[in-house]
Amino acid sequence: MSVAAPPLFAFDNTFARELPELGEPWRGRTVERPVAVVINGGLAEELGIDPAALGTPEAAAILSGSTISEGSEPFAMAYAGHQFGGYSPRLGDGRALLLGEVIDGRGIRQDLHLKGSGRTPFARGGDGRAAVGPMLREFAISEAMHALGIPTTRSLAVIATNDVVSREVPLPGAVLARVAESHLRVGTFEYAAALRDPALLRRLADYAIARHYPEAAEADSPYLAFFARVVAGQAELVARWMLVGFVHGVMNTDNMAISGQTIDYGPCAFMDRFDEGTVFSSIDHRGRYAYGNQPAIAQWNLARLGESLLPLLGDDQAAAIPKLEAALHAFVPQYRSLLTLGMATKLGLRASAQDSGDVELLVDELLALLQRHQPDYTGFMRALSASLRGDDAPLAAVVTDVEAFASWLARWRELLPAEGVALADAADAMDRLNPVYIPRNHLVEDALAAATGGDLAPFRAMLDVLREPFAERPGLEAWAAPTAEPDPGYQTFCGT
Repeated sequence: MSVAAPPLFAFDNTFARELPELGEPWRGRTVERPVAVVINGGLAEELGIDPAALGTPEAAAILSGSTISEGSEPFAMAYAGHQFGGYSPRLGDGRALLLGEVIDGRGIRQDLHLKGSGRTPFARGGDGRAAVGPMLREFAISEAMHALGIPTTRSLAVIATNDVVSREVPLPGAVLARVAESHLRVGTFEYAAALRDPALLRRLADYAIARHYPEAAEADSPYLAFFARVVAGQAELVARWMLVGFVHGVMNTDNMAISGQTIDYGPCAFMDRFDEGTVFSSIDHRGRYAYGNQPAIAQWNLARLGESLLPLLGDDQAAAIPKLEAALHAFVPQYRSLLTLGMATKLGLRASAQDSGDVELLVDELLALLQRHQPDYTGFMRALSASLRGDDAPLAAVVTDVEAFASWLARWRELLPAEGVALADAADAMDRLNPVYIPRNHLVEDALAAATGGDLAPFRAMLDVLREPFAERPGLEAWAAPTAEPDPGYQTFCGT
């Protein structure tokens, strides 16, 4: 007697089961010949899945949305959102599906979610499909962020649908399978609050607390404590973005995850030249989501979350508002402290040194110098550690006016031993924190163009580089430097 093989994924469906008002049961469109383009073997193992099993036709059918796996209850999630400041009351997963939840090797519940699996009731006129290039971009950038130690959703696989998606030009279609600690967003709370059903809003908040911040349930005011935890998580996340020069590109409230993970990699990219005004998104015409605006936008988005939670803070709204405002205003000092600490450690200083006014002044002056002279940011930080070893050539290669940095460099080199840090130790510590390699925009575009044309070799080579960003390796010099001819008009697109 034959024994049936266990299902590939051990699904649970707590969101769909406990909050059915926040979405619609749905299924993906039928795909006749889905096939895996790229598989994240390391992530599969973390989820307790055999990577080889993801390469089978059965897995491709599940991860394209074409076949419903045992235990899965596909669900199109509903949410609202402020997009570029304007409120949209009903957005939701227009081309996406939550297949269900799996428990990873650490015991953490993870969503398995598709992007590009076809139209849903939230499609708003879109075709519900995705092209292979943008899906591979999310795969690559999310892997780069993970390797840099930045909280992020992860990509499990990109599945080719073997059909054509119509955009400006015909493009090969694909579906992205991604993993997140949840897909709860600020926009999820905006949507629930707009339904004016206090019981539903409370159930959503209780679900989010239980899943992400269970300690908040023990506080005197659980929903206020929850809000404060989300504020702190976003302060840390955005500080981490800023420290590596990452520009999200579309920080709408529906793209801010309650978990504190980076979510929805659309028109995102990393800066080459340091410039707070850097904008990559083709639709961000006024620079709302420029690199330097990201902390303020994060706080603005959190204010929208606070407004949504207000009905849960008791009948005396006038008394509740100052409490929410106090939690919200904590964002700036939290972010500022984390940025200063992060920059101090990137400069080889001890973590305790952030309490020094000299260190804070040193960081502020460096950021001002970087803005004024706009060197390659990643290259500059690596060049500093080389200078501590007596090699000033890398610094001269990235800074056109080294003399402008001379006074700052002298005070930094004096501060290190004053804080009890040997220069050689500082250089080694800096190299463990400052990447050599980031997703260089022109090389990312080259790899995606090749993959769109059917050649995946450059994309796979790029993944190998981005997954080990700190160790300098021979033959990868191109990934350690910006393009020889900077393109000030470089744009990225959301792929819809």
